Amino acid sequence: MSSLDGAWPRRSRAHLRLTLAVAAVIVASALPLADVIAPGGWVAAAAVLTAALLTAGHLAHAARLPALAASGIQLALWALFLTALFLSDTALLWIIPTPETVRAVPPLFTEGMTEILVGSAPLDAGAPLSFLLVAAVGLFTIALDHVVVTARMPLLAVVGVVTVWLVPAIAVPSDMDVFSFAVLAVAVLFLLRTETRARETAGPPPAAPRPGPPARRAGVGAAAVGIGAIAVVVAITVTPLLPTPTARPAAGGLGATMTIDPSLNLGHDLRQPVSVPVLNVRSNTPVPPYLRVATLSSFDGAQWRPDRVRTLPLEAVGEGDDGGEGEGQGGGFGEVEVDESLRVTAYRTTVEVTNLSSSWLPVAYPAVGVTGLDDAWEAMPYNRTVVSDSATTQGQVYEVLTHLPRPTREQIRATTAGGTVLRDATYDLPDVPMGIITQTTLEVTAGAETDYDKLVALQSWFRGSDFTYSLRAPVQQGFDGSGIDAIEQFLLSRQGYCVHFASAFAVMARTLDMPSRIVVGYLPGTGNGEVVDGETEYQVTSDQLHAWPEVHFAGVGWVPFEPTKSLGTPTSFLPERVPTADDAGEDLNAGPAPSTGAGPALEAPEPSIAPQLDDQAVPDAAAPPLLTLSSALIALGVLVALAIPALVREVVRRRRLAAAAAGDAAAAWLSVREAAVDFGIAVPAAESPRAFGERLVADHGAPAGAVSQLVEAIERASYAPATASAPAGARREGLADAAASVHSALAASTPRDRRVRALLAPRSLIVRPGSAYAAERAPV
Repeated sequence: MSSLDGAWPRRSRAHLRLTLAVAAVIVASALPLADVIAPGGWVAAAAVLTAALLTAGHLAHAARLPALAASGIQLALWALFLTALFLSDTALLWIIPTPETVRAVPPLFTEGMTEILVGSAPLDAGAPLSFLLVAAVGLFTIALDHVVVTARMPLLAVVGVVTVWLVPAIAVPSDMDVFSFAVLAVAVLFLLRTETRARETAGPPPAAPRPGPPARRAGVGAAAVGIGAIAVVVAITVTPLLPTPTARPAAGGLGATMTIDPSLNLGHDLRQPVSVPVLNVRSNTPVPPYLRVATLSSFDGAQWRPDRVRTLPLEAVGEGDDGGEGEGQGGGFGEVEVDESLRVTAYRTTVEVTNLSSSWLPVAYPAVGVTGLDDAWEAMPYNRTVVSDSATTQGQVYEVLTHLPRPTREQIRATTAGGTVLRDATYDLPDVPMGIITQTTLEVTAGAETDYDKLVALQSWFRGSDFTYSLRAPVQQGFDGSGIDAIEQFLLSRQGYCVHFASAFAVMARTLDMPSRIVVGYLPGTGNGEVVDGETEYQVTSDQLHAWPEVHFAGVGWVPFEPTKSLGTPTSFLPERVPTADDAGEDLNAGPAPSTGAGPALEAPEPSIAPQLDDQAVPDAAAPPLLTLSSALIALGVLVALAIPALVREVVRRRRLAAAAAGDAAAAWLSVREAAVDFGIAVPAAESPRAFGERLVADHGAPAGAVSQLVEAIERASYAPATASAPAGARREGLADAAASVHSALAASTPRDRRVRALLAPRSLIVRPGSAYAAERAPV
């Protein structure tokens, strides 16, 4: 067997080992994801896709396909796999993407990003998030395979792998994961060593050994492995001894900066061993206000999802603002809309954030204005919350203006649950058996006549002696959640915390055909006895993170209830016969029957803008065609991305010709060899310039005179003594023209499809002339 006959099997085996090394580092980089996203079906899907992509890439390399073709095959396989797994109902033959498939991707992407933004670790990956994860792992695999196997840049691949490995650690700070780190280190060392051996295998066959002792080339690899192993051992041993970094709290803080999870996964946060002050609050309300961050209306039987609603700039004056109390207060919410007979009182609440970093701003309810904020914040009129895509709550000091409706007991009893709220997700119940929930609801509310009385009966029952507040019992019983199964177990065991009380109350209200939702925020803080400018001071701590239900009443708005045993104050309204209390608030509408009756949570408005959940949003006629704009931007980005290789190659070519025009024979000759690589012509390292030039003239139509001039110049530059006379000026000045003419001739003799590939994906950017990949003619 000749040396050439044995070269390809060796190279194929080297490629296989390199592919296995890529698979190893992908697995190692993905291990920390288990701390952020609960393992599930997405893990198996990602593993199958990774194996399929790497196998396709290996087979493409074994068939000696161009790098662009290999990546194209992998991308096509990636698209087919995702279509079959997540979008088969929109595809042709359940696997081939259609225009409808493409249109279904942006909503799926948006829902997946929402799961990430509003969830807390470890996330339970639904279909949208699973789609994002599997798609991202697939793209990462394709990129890594190209960088390592094709471009032979393992160090760049290692940077990407380490970056991916660090993302979960940054998202969820914790102690060092020794096992994950050791696996990553071993995988990286294996990749580097495998790539080095692949380079050795890809080179020309070694010459006959010289007499004497054999070379100890293996010692280099052994030394590298030894150094790497020592580094891993030192890192594992020393790192746990270093001080643990913590988030730097604001002045006066006692611990790391806290966050808010608006998705009802509050158990982990509430079970933290240390309570940290997060807010300082001042308010002129009769009782300290609850502070909300988000509402949850959509319930699928397994979990509640935060409302995704239309937002307005916080600086805008809300629609319906008459320029009174709300003018210049940072509107965007709109004025509260209640029956004119209800008393409405304006209150002010000042919040100072000390140890809370979140994109959800805690605000009193119902807010009509917020002032004093830094950065960009937006108002959600539907639930009167404040959010930001770029800012954080840490260090913010702001004032919230609220207009609180205060119905009497007679007024709230005279109305019914429902009203102007759309019959949307706030009424929906999952299509699953709920016998225990329905029967219990009917039993508890049997003696009540009005909707309000039924809700008060439920509230009193939950807060009675039958129930116990417990953060541990739910975990021990395995129902630390808010779905139907968890609610039924909670009603049977009658032990739980705010999430169970709130979700059970909200679902039971819906069984009575009442619109309900859940609010996530903070309980009223603890007063310190200080009063500043007529506002009493309170301190809110991290363990006061809370969830409570709301029910909508016609002409009144969303009324909060407090079913959680031993926390907060139960909602109630005073009768008309009780004299009006004089407090620090300003009555905006005393109504024909003025009376007091502040609900303890001080929350009962009606939003001025109807609910607009994403899946039921009413199209805004004035809104720009975002989908069309997004499609145009994506198309433009694709075109720019496709043009980048051609632009880079043209810049390189012009630099080579400029150097050749200055008499640089090496640059002129390299320009010709790079052009040959682009057009798929073999450029082996062992072939002399003269033999290569003769082949270009004989097989590819290169002009003999220009080739002869370039060969003479490169031979003189390579082999002539330094004292030899240089070629004539005319000959030196013509090197650039000669190289350009050879390039044009090679292009003219190359088939059109290959010329197009050479333009859009020039191989010379990643394949060096004379390298193992350039040694043979590229396949058609």
